[in-house]
Order: sequence, then structure tokens, then C-alpha cells
Amino acid sequence: MIYLQLFISFFKIGLFGFGGGYAILSLIQHEIEVHGWMTPAEFTDMVAISQMTPGPIAINSATYVGFNTAGILGSVIATVAIVLPSFILMISLCKIYMKVKDNPYVEAAFAGLRPAVIGLIAAAALLLMTPENFIDWRSVLIFAVAVTASLLKMHPILLIALAGAAGWLIYGVS
Repeated sequence: MIYLQLFISFFKIGLFGFGGGYAILSLIQHEIEVHGWMTPAEFTDMVAISQMTPGPIAINSATYVGFNTAGILGSVIATVAIVLPSFILMISLCKIYMKVKDNPYVEAAFAGLRPAVIGLIAAAALLLMTPENFIDWRSVLIFAVAVTASLLKMHPILLIALAGAAGWLIYGVS
């Protein structure tokens, strides 16, 4: 019975949780309270641990609650349940896209979306370029080299590692 409760609860959270992991935490907290799976102190610990572990906080939280409630099988069920709605939606959208991808209207829509996405990413980067974030000529140099390396098709993981090493060498350890 606990496995079914975990599945239904986290499937609902995955289905109706919008706005990212932190927005979903209130839904998780509600389900925990309704079922009495954790105390408020345990919930706080769960949030802290979910933030520290790699991966999305919503999935980490589901895994933690499932494990805390019903062991390893519970963690697997809660994790699958919270991801399943998004998985089903993406598979469905991919199937639809594969049928209409050659449609000239769809191609035109994507051609219009590309510059908008680039603009949104650039706007986010510009918002982070403040004096508080220590933007100076060295940061601009690292950025320019990274963009150039990216255009030359350098592997992204290597690029991240090299940019991190350059920042460490230039700015030192504080």
C-alpha cells in the first residue's frame, strides 16, 4: 500500500509541479504532511541533503522521501513517479514533432525561436555581468577565449575544465 501511495503522490507532483524544484517543494511537503511520512525537522533535513547532492532538487527529494519511507524500492518508485509525467509528455511531443518537422510552418516557427532563445540566454548573461560579480578585463578575456573555443567545436566538458583552471590561475584561491 505504501508503494502505491508513494507512486500516486509523486506522480501528482510530477504532473502538476511547475516552476522548478523549489516550487515543487511545497507540493512534496504537503504530501509528506498528509501521509505522515516525515516530521518537519526531517523535511528540513531532506531539503538540505537534496540541495547538496548532484541533480535536480525535486528528484533528489523524491528519492529521499521514498527511501526514508519505504527503503530502496520506495526510492525507486518515488523517483520514477516524479519523472514519469515529464517523460510521457516529452515522448509524446517528440512523436508529434517527428510527424510535422518538415512542415514549412513548423520550420518557420523554429527559425523564429532560435534568435529568441539566443537573446534570452544573452540577457541572462548580461544580468549577471555586474560589478558585484567581479567583471574585469580578465573575465572578458576568459569569456572571449571560451566563445572562440566553442565555435571551433571544443568539447564542452574540456572547455568548462579549462575555463575553471584559467579562473583559478588568474584569480587564485581565496
